[in-house]
Amino acid sequence: MDIPRKSAARKRNIKRAVYIVLVVIAGLGVTAWLRKLQPAAPSVDAGTVWPGTVKQGEMVRNVRGLGTLVAEDIHWIPAVTLGKIDKILLRPGAEVKVDTVIIEMSNPDLQQSALDAELAVKAAEASYTDLKVQLEKALLDQQATAAKAESDFAGAKMTADTNNILAKQGLIGDLIAKLSQITADDLGNRAKIEKQRLAISDGSIQAQLAVQRSRIDQAQEVYKLRRSQLDALKVRAGTNGTLTVMAVEEGQQVTQGANLARVADPTKLKAELKIAETSAKDVMLGQLASIDTHNGLIVGRVSRKDPAAVNGTFTVDCSLQGPLPKGAQPDLTVEGTIEFEKLTNVLYVERPVHGQENSLVSLFKYDEDGKGANRVQVKLGRSSVNYIEVLDGLKVGDKVILSDTSAWDNNDRIRLN
Repeated sequence: MDIPRKSAARKRNIKRAVYIVLVVIAGLGVTAWLRKLQPAAPSVDAGTVWPGTVKQGEMVRNVRGLGTLVAEDIHWIPAVTLGKIDKILLRPGAEVKVDTVIIEMSNPDLQQSALDAELAVKAAEASYTDLKVQLEKALLDQQATAAKAESDFAGAKMTADTNNILAKQGLIGDLIAKLSQITADDLGNRAKIEKQRLAISDGSIQAQLAVQRSRIDQAQEVYKLRRSQLDALKVRAGTNGTLTVMAVEEGQQVTQGANLARVADPTKLKAELKIAETSAKDVMLGQLASIDTHNGLIVGRVSRKDPAAVNGTFTVDCSLQGPLPKGAQPDLTVEGTIEFEKLTNVLYVERPVHGQENSLVSLFKYDEDGKGANRVQVKLGRSSVNYIEVLDGLKVGDKVILSDTSAWDNNDRIRLN
């Protein structure tokens, strides 16, 4: 019989253990190698991305905003008095003159007030005439009284003088002469008083007539006011221009001071632009602007900027220079571009989708053969509407992807087909 050899079994066990260790080591090595492998770069259709090339030279910094054309001379027409809108004669778009009637209103109470005021003037004038006649008659009576007193005094004085002469000659008694003199002196004083009363009467007449005259003037002013309010029921444009807004409708009741319509001068316009508050900090008075009316461009200058933002935007006014293109009119929607400054000898590229001013962004830079792109970090500087300054990470001639690349945030490389 065969006798098993212990040395052969031991060799087989050692060989098996070595094979197992080698397999384990190989497995671990393959696993480590697979872990070190990068995921395959995704393929992207080159026609679906927006490329841009880094350039060097002059870059114009500007900002763009939407807005409207607004008349510089705007005239709101208020209601002078309360009333009812009877008829609207003109609608927005109509050309008007200063005295063009655009609305007819009615107010029965005002019509009655105007009639009462007119009658009050006539009554005051009649009272003045009656008072004047009475005062003139009283003056004549006073003049007659003064004249009679003067005449009586003259006669008494002559009698007293005659009696004094006769008394000296002994033809009459001294008593008669003295009585004649007393009578003459009394009539003289009376004549003097009547003359003073006549002078006072003349001044009193003028004062009484002046009081009545003031009453007439007061009544006339009230009548003029009521008459002007009545005339204002026919609402006129008040200025030359274009009727742009009609704020009321027929049959509507309006209160005093309510705005009825708006007239604007279409030949004097400005642009009101809405500029994002992130860019408005660079807007300064006098900066050059270009206003696109979609039917032509107008050169303008920044003339005013609101001190505070509303809903994330500042309102910037631009005065217009030169002739207006056809179709330019108030409330027309326009697009304006304001120029901040010109940067010379700078690196710049068209603005990436997510490229903000003074920020660090990652962009995909094309390979030299254009078949792939690697992610690079780019430091951006000052920006404009279409371009942004490149401070670091790119050089002249580099081509980058500007469109949205968020779909490849987990990839540092893409292949372009």
